Amino acid sequence: MKITFTSLFFLAAVSQAADWPTFRGADRTDISPETGLLRQWPSAGPQKVWMNEDAGLGYSGFAIVGGTLYTMGSRDAVEFVIAIDTATGKEKWSAEAGALLTNGWGDGPRATPTVDGDKVYALSGKGTLVCLNAVDGKKLWSAEMVELGGKVPGWGYCESPLIEGNLVVVTPGGAQGTLAAFDKVTGKLAWQSAEWTDPAQYASLIAVSHNGARQLIQLTMQSIAGVNAADGKVLWKTEFPGKTAVIPTPVFKDGQIFVAAGYGVGCKSVKVGAGNAVETLYESTDMVNHHGGVILVGDHLYGYNDKAGWTCMDFKTGAVKWADKKGLGKGAIHSADGMLYLLEERTGTVVLIEASPEGWKEHGRFTLSPQTTNRNPKGMIWTHPVVSGGRLYLRDQELLFCFDVSGK
Repeated sequence: MKITFTSLFFLAAVSQAADWPTFRGADRTDISPETGLLRQWPSAGPQKVWMNEDAGLGYSGFAIVGGTLYTMGSRDAVEFVIAIDTATGKEKWSAEAGALLTNGWGDGPRATPTVDGDKVYALSGKGTLVCLNAVDGKKLWSAEMVELGGKVPGWGYCESPLIEGNLVVVTPGGAQGTLAAFDKVTGKLAWQSAEWTDPAQYASLIAVSHNGARQLIQLTMQSIAGVNAADGKVLWKTEFPGKTAVIPTPVFKDGQIFVAAGYGVGCKSVKVGAGNAVETLYESTDMVNHHGGVILVGDHLYGYNDKAGWTCMDFKTGAVKWADKKGLGKGAIHSADGMLYLLEERTGTVVLIEASPEGWKEHGRFTLSPQTTNRNPKGMIWTHPVVSGGRLYLRDQELLFCFDVSGK
């Protein structure tokens, strides 16, 4: 494995607050708990700490816990879970996750691993769920989505497993039940949501406490639904008319849920009231978000709208506060310390702006370099940015980058 170092910056300690255990973080809001970060980047961008050139092919994101970064990548015809030292960028271990998913937009895994205590859970592109020892990658158990009635979606299984209490929950989809929960220690199937049988799409579940129960909320091509985490029973469901692919993670606050999709579909927000009665609050094409994600910071949503560019919306009403198509093209979003980290998919340009309903307020930009020569011609830079431990992590296929944004 080849590692290049522009500089090396060692953290004295890794705090629990800096951990990022799964896709979009522990609460799946995609808001990092980091504070004291750079508010303005140097003209050339933040300092590169290290680059790992052997993270494998694919679009998997990052789980970062206790000084180790966990991701996935394909090498030859196998998908691996890969553990990397965050201080040095050196690989600690790799473990097989499943056979290679092949796809016209790029082969390899799409999902981000999930870390819980001393275990790592990961879902391969073809739907193999593996539970591994976090310290050495030893496989403890595995399960197959197709054996639960699932069918591999056109772009592969992209979901990151969700830990809920003693369960690990995923979305196999299909006639046996859209969702499935396993005992996270033994791998024994705990329940499957037989009342809800939509095929799997590409969104990752969220878990919330609402109306006296832990609810698991998921989005498919046909529905938005809340399922009781204890037994998989459907608590509520409402129609969502997806098209081609439904990808962004649902957003929840105070009983209100917001979802979005691309291909001209747009967004929908509902309120789940007393008795889990569902009321539609608004539907529009003011946030046609394909796959870069939507984030709720305070009372406002931020994301890329295929119609109008980067957009800020009022969460409660759906009213557009501003839209900007000139500052940066389509891409992914992440938030930390009151700022938004935007990554343009075509060029690898990274921009820092304020999370403000007052408009586009830029505080620096740079372009990821070098970039891979191994990316599928139809593929782009789709891995979402993550800030953890004062570092900004980015990826372009097998190239994994770490930048110092700590402000120290």
